[in-house]
Formats: sequence, structure tokens, C-alpha cells
Amino acid sequence: MAAALIACVRPALRGPGRLVQGYRVPDVNHAPLPILKISYCYVLEAFSNGTSLWNDKKEPAQAKFFPPSSKVMLLPDTFKGKVALITGGGTGLGKGMTTALSRLGAECVIASRKLDVLEKTAHEISSETGNKVHALQCDIRDPDSVKKAVAGLISVAGHPDVVINNAAGNFISPSERLSANAWRTITDIVLNGTAYVTLEVGKELIKAGKGAAFLAITTIYAESGSGFVVPSASAKAGVEALYKSLASEWGRYGMRFNVIQPGPIKTKGAFSRLDPMGVFESEMLQRLPCGRLGTPEEIANLAAYLVSDYASWVSGAIIRMDGGEYVFMAGEFNGLQKVTTEQWDIMEKLIRKTKGS
Repeated sequence: MAAALIACVRPALRGPGRLVQGYRVPDVNHAPLPILKISYCYVLEAFSNGTSLWNDKKEPAQAKFFPPSSKVMLLPDTFKGKVALITGGGTGLGKGMTTALSRLGAECVIASRKLDVLEKTAHEISSETGNKVHALQCDIRDPDSVKKAVAGLISVAGHPDVVINNAAGNFISPSERLSANAWRTITDIVLNGTAYVTLEVGKELIKAGKGAAFLAITTIYAESGSGFVVPSASAKAGVEALYKSLASEWGRYGMRFNVIQPGPIKTKGAFSRLDPMGVFESEMLQRLPCGRLGTPEEIANLAAYLVSDYASWVSGAIIRMDGGEYVFMAGEFNGLQKVTTEQWDIMEKLIRKTKGS
């Protein structure tokens, strides 16, 4: 019995580093390396100390039942004549959502601190779709910067019909090592930044008598909580509370508020740069009931639906899109899927022999 149960358990980590909520963590024998966050995807940086790395990226068999689609889901002119603001729209999921909305006819405005990145992305997407994409520099941590950016948005494109709060920041740390400044660094971006953008745009919409669809991108641990990313988990949970609250209060002004919690998404280029040996990708695949990683296009399709008129009766919703990862990790006995048929036969015989409670 014990041997059978032990056989069910596999180490959660392989190689000299580990993945924690989307961040590569070196082990204690390695010097700290820069932490990298790409949008809201789970990414990792594989590194080698000369030892061979575990490499088996074969998707579980069930992945064949859940093939991804890269096609835009909605009709081509769904957002024709509409304006969309996307924070963090220059890279990662933000870029993916901007691309999808532009393909569907929207005039997009992307905002972040790095104007050069924004301008490059804006030109790239606009050249493909033929629709306008504007780049606005904005530090969402600064209310004055947000106010200036919103004024610029209205000046170049008009009041937005769609607002996607996608910008964020994060780092990993034992909570006992967090300083007040470390806490503020994350909460200023994630919670305060989202609030500043949402409230500033919302006030302008109310004055103009215009409604809009708001969407925030959070994470699955906003719901569960998670150690080592406590400022992020707390701030993301705050964002979800903000959006649920405003869905109730500002519906009278014609505004809707919804949230997407993405799971592990394979961003274009990220794994080739950050996990060249495939050290951890297979571990992620093993805890995904759908048997594969998500794609930016899938998140973009869900986002496009939620901010479209097709979802006009959807407000205050928090939608998890993670290939089943959250429920798999939450289920106490889900790890028993690793038990073989032969091991089940042994355990069944032992269970049947057990008498009493």
C-alpha cells in the first residue's frame, strides 16, 4: 500500500531552479538572477550548472481533444467605429488582445511607460490590420500621468468603448523579507494603477454620458492566494473586488466590468528564450487536465467577447481560463491519476480486506 502510494508522488521540481506562479526561482546554491515577468503568462528561465536537465515536453495524450485555435472568433467588423484602450498593450497578452481588437475593426490606444516599445507594436499591428493604433506613454502608478494619458486618449481617438487593464508587475520573495517599499512597488502598479485608470476613464465617461466595457486581467492565485507573491496576490484580489463593486455601482452609467484569470500561457518566443531545454514545461503540462498550455489568441478571443456587445448582459464576472489547472491543483486526491491500473488493483484488494471504519 505504502509503496503504491509513494509511486504516485513525483517531485514537483526538476533541475537547479523552480517555477513559482510564473517566475523562475534559482535554488540556494545559485546566485540570484534577474526575475522576469512577461505579461501575465507563466514563464520560466532555465539555466544549467553543467548537469543534464530533464527534458520531456511531450504533451499528455488528452491534448489532442483540445486543439487551440488561432482564428479570431468574432465577426470582422464587431468593433468597427469603437475605441479600445489597452494598458500594457505593447507586449505579451496585451499585444495579443490589441491585435485581436484591431483585426475586428477597433481603433486601439495602447499605453505603458516604454514609448519606444509601444510605437513599434502600434506600427506592427496597424500595418497588418489597416486600422489605427495609437501609442500613449503612461505610468499608471502616477495619477497625474494617468490623467494626462486619458486626456490624450480622448484627444486622439475619443472616449473609449473598451478599457482593458492589463499592465502589472511582480516579484517573488519570502513574505518575511518584504519591506514597505517592496509592498508598495507591486500594489502601486497592480491595484492602484488599475484603480487610477478605471476611475479616471470612468469619470470622463460619466461626464460624457457614455458607457463602456471594462476588463481586467488578474491571475488564478488572486482567488486562492499564494505564498511568495503575497503583494501581487493581495493586489490582484483587490482588483477583482474593485471590478465586482463597480459592476454593481456603475451599471447605471452604462458600464460593465469583468475579469479574466489566465493560467499558463505560452507566449510567442518566451519558452524558446527562457526554457530552451524544456525543463519545466512538462511539469506544467502534467497538472493541466486539458493537456496543453494556453495561447495568447485564446485569451484574446475571450477578452474580445467579454468587451463586445455580444456580452452586454455579462458584468461582474470573474472567468478562469487555465486549462483546468486550478481545480486540478485544488483537489486533494487529484494526484491519484498517477496510480497505474496494476497499483489500483493492489490497493483495491487491500481496501477490500480492511474491516470496520
